[in-house]
Amino acid sequence: MASPRRHAAFALLEFGSVASGVAAGDRMVKAAPIALLRAGTVHPGRFLVLVGGSVASTEEAFERGRAEGLASPALVDSVFLGDIHPELHDAVLGRRAGLTGEALAVIETASSPALLRALDAAVKGTPVTIGEVRLADDLGGRAVALLSAKLTDAAAAVEICTELAGESLVASALLPRLDDNLRRLLGAGTRFAAGEGIVPDGAEHPEEVVCSWEG
Repeated sequence: MASPRRHAAFALLEFGSVASGVAAGDRMVKAAPIALLRAGTVHPGRFLVLVGGSVASTEEAFERGRAEGLASPALVDSVFLGDIHPELHDAVLGRRAGLTGEALAVIETASSPALLRALDAAVKGTPVTIGEVRLADDLGGRAVALLSAKLTDAAAAVEICTELAGESLVASALLPRLDDNLRRLLGAGTRFAAGEGIVPDGAEHPEEVVCSWEG
């Protein structure tokens, strides 16, 4: 089976103005032969532009978009990943991986570029699996990722992400032994509405619980 085609580099820019984001995106795609992978509005009234391609072309487009955003000024945050890790590449584009490690690390940042900056360093520095990456949509502008690994590796990944995210880090959590039912639920995705409930053996059912209004 042929290996999936991946871009050598990614650039993600986050703008606090939709108008400025659209204008910057236009400058970026005109500046270099790049792939416009994602572009659109996210909470709370921001605009994300994600491009990929060769290192040189992606960097050229990144610098053009960054200059446009700084001049507006509407640039919230940005990141250029000149040698993006393949696992992060695929996770950003929507691939989910099983949470097979004993431990789970959850990383939450105030901006999407901050999360990618931290994750790229973490996955290159520790043997962790990226379970899911979510950028801003339905998160109030925040970004979140799930990392699965042995406890020591997951802890090391949290340390790396904490350092790289800096002031953009909202919160992190390290679960040494993730509950199997929660593992299954999160493995299918972190969106509340899309989740399917799990009723383990021994769980109480409504008819087994005495309700206060029946007393």
